[in-house]
Amino acid sequence: MPAAPDPTVFPLDHLALRGKPDAPALVFKTHGLSYEALNQRLGQLAAWLAAQISEPGARVATWLPKSELACLMPLAAVRAGLVHVPVNPLLKRAQVAHILGDSGARLLIANAGRLATLEPGDLAGAAAQEESAVWAAAEGLVPLGPSQAAPDALAAILYTSGSTGRPKGVMLSHANLWLGAVSVAHYLGLTAEDRVLAVLPLAFDYGQNQLFSTWYAGGAAVPLDYLTARDVAKAVERHDVTTLAAVPPLWVQLVELDWPEAAALRLKRLTNSGGALTEPLVRALRTRFAQARLFAMYGLTEAFRSTYLDPALVDAHPTSMGTAIPFAEVMVVADDGREAAADEEGELVHAGPLVAQGYWQDAERTAERFKPAPAFSRMGGMAVWSGDRVRRDGAGLLHFAGRRDAMIKTSGNRVSPQEVEDAAIATGLVAEAVALGLPDPALGQAIHLVVRAKGDAGQAAADLPGALARELPGFMVPRVIHWREAMPLSPNGKLDRTGLYQELSAAVAKG
Repeated sequence: MPAAPDPTVFPLDHLALRGKPDAPALVFKTHGLSYEALNQRLGQLAAWLAAQISEPGARVATWLPKSELACLMPLAAVRAGLVHVPVNPLLKRAQVAHILGDSGARLLIANAGRLATLEPGDLAGAAAQEESAVWAAAEGLVPLGPSQAAPDALAAILYTSGSTGRPKGVMLSHANLWLGAVSVAHYLGLTAEDRVLAVLPLAFDYGQNQLFSTWYAGGAAVPLDYLTARDVAKAVERHDVTTLAAVPPLWVQLVELDWPEAAALRLKRLTNSGGALTEPLVRALRTRFAQARLFAMYGLTEAFRSTYLDPALVDAHPTSMGTAIPFAEVMVVADDGREAAADEEGELVHAGPLVAQGYWQDAERTAERFKPAPAFSRMGGMAVWSGDRVRRDGAGLLHFAGRRDAMIKTSGNRVSPQEVEDAAIATGLVAEAVALGLPDPALGQAIHLVVRAKGDAGQAAADLPGALARELPGFMVPRVIHWREAMPLSPNGKLDRTGLYQELSAAVAKG
């Protein structure tokens, strides 16, 4: 691997110019795009966008599966001088309405089925366009050429849940996204010969980076919306995939499959995101995919990615977070503000050019998370104070110790407890609610909801599961609902979340 990656920043849409013109850039089940076609198609899409919206920096949202338009929009939007707001296709109308209203999106592009679920007022002033109609109008246009955007210009707003409140929009610049692509392509060792299976949602930072880092290396990305783990294995075999990124619950399913030997051997690298790998899972992956290099990684949307573990160290240190990725400075800050000593627990703080620009139109929450780097920082500037507790061992490797906030991480998704609680209260069936994430071997954490009924308890118990399933995406629906006649209170009069967590954790442990 070269000593250091190239730190030069280009506008994000220049990623379409990285590969050989006739080399594959995108591979779908029914068709593919070469780099020449990729640049042509995104140029036409950008021309259509520019004709619809003339205001520089206006937001355009997509609510799509991994279609061609969804893959091209991050580059097309910025080529048209706009800001892309990708919406997780698993979200439902209430969450989509919040994102559209909060971002002030001027346009929403989705398929007909999703648009049909929206109710009056959900668009919050945005125009709605059906995906196929957009292509029908764009395909005859003269393509826009590469943009000349400034490195610090806003390129995307990615919505992510916080430990409290509704999802907040993380503002990412061209430099954030470009250098993220360079960094990952560099430490993974991606080349033009690689084929990367993109199974992570494109509304996530690393989901998008599957495309960006692949295109930076001149390789081919293979987008996949899958229903079962078997679909993933079949795609690896069908498309000669060399690189696979996944979250721990999917890895658990993948190692249990009876893989075709040739497909398992074809994988050169595995990358983990969205939750920590357990030691047994690391051992299982190393056994099942013996020829593949396993990259364990840690990150947060506010700083893209922070650390990775050198695959050469994974057998000896299977649960370590590793060390900082290129362009990142990762520090462990003790509670008194100094740099933590070896094996001393502290807060993980991330500095450098991968740090996002803050939260969209939310100065208060930006000030809570984005603060000046510690005095001992090499890079300085604004830093992300993660709230995660870590320690650095004597060999310089980082180890996760715990979260300072109450975020629930389930199936690779970050879920705000308050968002689940608000949805429960909004049904009118419960008076009080507490959502907790309890350890689960398959999901990482399973959502448990503790509630007190409002009115007829029997009717509420019968109706609440269906009501939540209608209003929440599948990964946010509680796995278990616990009904209480009275909710426990802490000494300060608040709902006793800690006591409930301890009680339910003990019950789960007993089985």
